[in-house]
Amino acid sequence: MSDSRKTQQFRLTRRSPAHWRVTIDHPPLNIFGPASVPQLNEIITALEADPQVRVVVFESDVPGFFMTHYDFLAEPDETTRLPPGLSGLGPLNDMLVRLSRAPVVSIASIRGRATGVGSELALACDMRFASREKAILSHFEVGAGVVPGGGPMARLPRLMGRGRALEVLLGADDIPGDLAERYGYVNRSFPDADLDAFVESLATRIASFDKQAIAETKRFVDVASLPPDFEIAPEWAVCIASIGRSAAQERIKMLLERGLHRPGDVEERLGYHVGQLGR
Repeated sequence: MSDSRKTQQFRLTRRSPAHWRVTIDHPPLNIFGPASVPQLNEIITALEADPQVRVVVFESDVPGFFMTHYDFLAEPDETTRLPPGLSGLGPLNDMLVRLSRAPVVSIASIRGRATGVGSELALACDMRFASREKAILSHFEVGAGVVPGGGPMARLPRLMGRGRALEVLLGADDIPGDLAERYGYVNRSFPDADLDAFVESLATRIASFDKQAIAETKRFVDVASLPPDFEIAPEWAVCIASIGRSAAQERIKMLLERGLHRPGDVEERLGYHVGQLGR
């Protein structure tokens, strides 16, 4: 594993005992990979265990990227040898399911690209707010011959309906912040200059409330809205299997040759570029 993938990728800041911030800081692209899993798991475990924290905000410190796709340059066995999580689900889905069910309010503040795993992290949060000018959400995977693995097939239809979910997943194109709001992908989009102030105000307000009231209210909403584990469980294995297929390998190779994993146009307009592969 390269030294760059060993670095600390998530920075936890306790604004107060009740209000935490998780800053994604893995330049230049905030790519998520095998080394990211134990780091994110440590944070989610702390959220579950701490009796005082009421709200956590996920944000990025890397311009242009909230969090992007999985690390296609990692050795495959770095991923396949990761053990299941506490829930029995695959390692990524275990963390995302536990985040959704934690007795803590989770907020994604999206500025830049939330692509693939970045979108899956945002979808696992309780609320999502986006920069109207700078947020891009997407699931490009089908365009690369890959099946998404972090639960979007279970979560997106519940947020936006079947047709729009299929448009996002099978169209594999970029969804800007204003359209994401209209589709229900995010709660609201804001002018970029207003995003931070709104999220800070909402998080501070929730952090001032009683934790038991927050947790019990969220638990009832979860019953009515979260997908059961059996809907999410197969996605990780199917995703890993799809990456190994020749069609995916060919398309991933083409994307890498064009600039995937490097700062530049492919990463900045991934939806456009996956749409050009078969033409």
